[in-house]
This record gives sequence, structure tokens and C-alpha cells, in this order.
Amino acid sequence: MEYREKLNDKIKALNSTRVFKKITPRGDLSWYIKWAASIFILIGMVLTSASGYEPLNLIVSLIGVIGWLIVGMMWHDRALVFINGIAIFIYSTGILNNLVGT
Repeated sequence: MEYREKLNDKIKALNSTRVFKKITPRGDLSWYIKWAASIFILIGMVLTSASGYEPLNLIVSLIGVIGWLIVGMMWHDRALVFINGIAIFIYSTGILNNLVGT
């Protein structure tokens, strides 16, 4: 806790408009979506490591990356939109390949 106070004091002492603390939204809709999406992704990882749960592992992971895509759009974060948009394509392709059997 002492380190945090010192950092806050340093930021205040700089008195610059270019120095600011990053504050992630807490308690709003994006906060709930990001945590639910993270849990889905972790469950998908567990199912993948357990093997024999295809395509369930892909579907669960897909739900997680869709959640993070929504959060990225809410936050106007291009990196989150980009990576999760590509992940949706990859997981969807894997699900289709698994279901069609090619």
C-alpha cells in the first residue's frame, strides 16, 4: 500500500495533463461482460486440455471471445476488437470443421 501512495504522490507532483491513472470501469455493464467472458475462456481452456470435449471447448471459448469483442466495442479498443474478431472467425471455422467432419 505504501508503494501505491508514493506513486500517487509522484503523479500529483508532476502536475501534468499528460500523466493520468488508467481507470478500468468497475460495476458497469462492460465489467460484468468482461468477467463472464474471461470465465468462459478459462472453461474453454480447461475443456481443451482435458481432450474429448470437441466441439464443446470451441463453443465455450467462442462465447468468451464474443464477450470480449463486445467489451472492446464498448471501450472503443481497436486491439480488443481486432484480436477477438479474428478469434471468432478461427473458433467458428473450428466448430464448422468439427461438425461437418472435413
